[in-house]
Amino acid sequence: MARGPRATGGRSSGRRGRKPRTPGAGGDAAGRIIDAALAVAAENGWIATSFAEIATRAGVSLADLYAAFPSKVALINGFIERIDREVLAGTESQAGESARDRLFDVLMRCFDALAPHRVGVAAIARDAPADPIAAVCVLPRLLRSFAWAVEAAGLSSAGMAGAMRVKGVALVYANAFRVWLRDDTEDMAKTMAALDAGLQRAESMAVFCGLARRDKRARPDPSTGA
Repeated sequence: MARGPRATGGRSSGRRGRKPRTPGAGGDAAGRIIDAALAVAAENGWIATSFAEIATRAGVSLADLYAAFPSKVALINGFIERIDREVLAGTESQAGESARDRLFDVLMRCFDALAPHRVGVAAIARDAPADPIAAVCVLPRLLRSFAWAVEAAGLSSAGMAGAMRVKGVALVYANAFRVWLRDDTEDMAKTMAALDAGLQRAESMAVFCGLARRDKRARPDPSTGA
């Protein structure tokens, strides 16, 4: 996998496996509903988004909307599941790459999939503190998503060590997510730098705690001439 200069701590925007994303999820009703919910949230905020407006925007009845997503938590979980499917569908063999590089690629594919809906996602994140119960209800689904991301990177999410790995990846992603919400670069350079730095810190902590060995395949820093 080609990588760019490390002067900023990031990688090049041409990382392997990154494909342009386009809004929409096809003609299925569930996909239209999710897209409509994100579009309305982008305009009005997530708290002010009503089911009636989502149904109208998606071209479905309230009964059909209820059958697909009976709550806003269900809508968010449906969106997360869709992102997971996109990310997992893009998983390729990465033999010879370090675990950190594999995780970087998988997590950046998550950001690629979120990119067309950034404003709507930002609205949900911004309004989440106003509904802490909903946020708690979404947390298990998010952790399951990160467990699949860990597996997609060729690592195990099983057992106590796997659970710790999943939670560590979730923390790294959460920090990069905050950067992504404000990232104004075309190639998400700031997000890549934050994610790369976070994964380096997590790797160092795992090695320090005896949970992992430093991967000898980690690439050298070009600035050192090594």
